[in-house]
Amino acid sequence: MTSQIIYKGDLRTMATHIQSGSVIETDAPSDNQGKGERFSPTDLVAVALGTCMVTTMAIKARTMNIVLDDTKIEVTKIMKSEPRRIGKIVVHLFFPATLNLDDKEKDLLERTARTCPVERTLHPDVELDMQFNW
Repeated sequence: MTSQIIYKGDLRTMATHIQSGSVIETDAPSDNQGKGERFSPTDLVAVALGTCMVTTMAIKARTMNIVLDDTKIEVTKIMKSEPRRIGKIVVHLFFPATLNLDDKEKDLLERTARTCPVERTLHPDVELDMQFNW
């Protein structure tokens, strides 16, 4: 088992990661009857994409003796209606100015990010806008 999820009422859940005990709470978004006081489930999908991209890049970077510490990722989720779903996820990655990579290294890391497991899991109807700011 990966996690246990408990519905707490009032459109809030509590998910516990079994291995670590780490907890994430979610709320329905304020535009869909919720309080919007926590990440929504669809927010977590968008966050999963950004974190997966940088994590897989960092794994690849380790093999290249490159350190990606302090890389910043901005994620925007855009919803669609009829049916209500994620229509687009925008991911902008900003790398530290001190990171000096050649074009070949950048290309390899970008290809790694663009093929991370979460990206490969998303439905093809979800538009992805990925920008790498070196």
